[in-house]
Amino acid sequence: MLELREVTVSYGAVAAVGGVDLDCARGEVVALLGANGAGKSSVVKAINGLVRPIGGTVVWDGRAVHDWSPDRIARAGIVSVPEGREVFGGLTVAENLQLGSYRLGRRGAGDRAALDQVLDYYPVLAARSGQAARTLSGGEQQMLVIGRALMARPELLLLDEPSLGLAPKIVAEVYATLRQVCRDLDLTALVVEQDISAVLSVAARAHVMEAGRIRVSGSAAEIGDDESLREIYLGARS
Repeated sequence: MLELREVTVSYGAVAAVGGVDLDCARGEVVALLGANGAGKSSVVKAINGLVRPIGGTVVWDGRAVHDWSPDRIARAGIVSVPEGREVFGGLTVAENLQLGSYRLGRRGAGDRAALDQVLDYYPVLAARSGQAARTLSGGEQQMLVIGRALMARPELLLLDEPSLGLAPKIVAEVYATLRQVCRDLDLTALVVEQDISAVLSVAARAHVMEAGRIRVSGSAAEIGDDESLREIYLGARS
């Protein structure tokens, strides 16, 4: 469904991504790994339209989308969960969730069904629906931004560092629910991460980036079991 071929991204004279090839099949969770500055987030921005590649192609569901606007890409089914848990702190949990469907013009019965589905996956949000989003814990806010993205009924979910700043127990909960959501909804997910073990527990495949290029690709099991690879490219030890 998603294909990147020789995608290159630069910010002025600074090259961020150089000739990346990547694909995700329907219903698949794929991890994009690498240390800070490896180019992972720039790949995501090339997919969701926040930056325009200077070379290569991004193909989604058979259509080249690399020169589309972010809004058009979102309407085509690609929805992002950005790094940093960007909630609208002064709005309630319910209002934050509703924004996920409103921006795509989806209201009424379909909106209610989507909301019920999200609250089934994240019952803590149902219990907190009337609270201001700023009063939630970090883990609850992460659930909220994922839930808000699901309100848009995505076909491809792009998640940027969903484990950032969360306790290991909460990270495990976030990923367990993500795995269930993708299975139930036949949803594709591309997950940018530094928390290697967490994302590899749910991903089918993984790509490892360094200096703007994909250096290694393989199954999640292969990447997770290769200790030398983890140390060289990810700076991680088991």
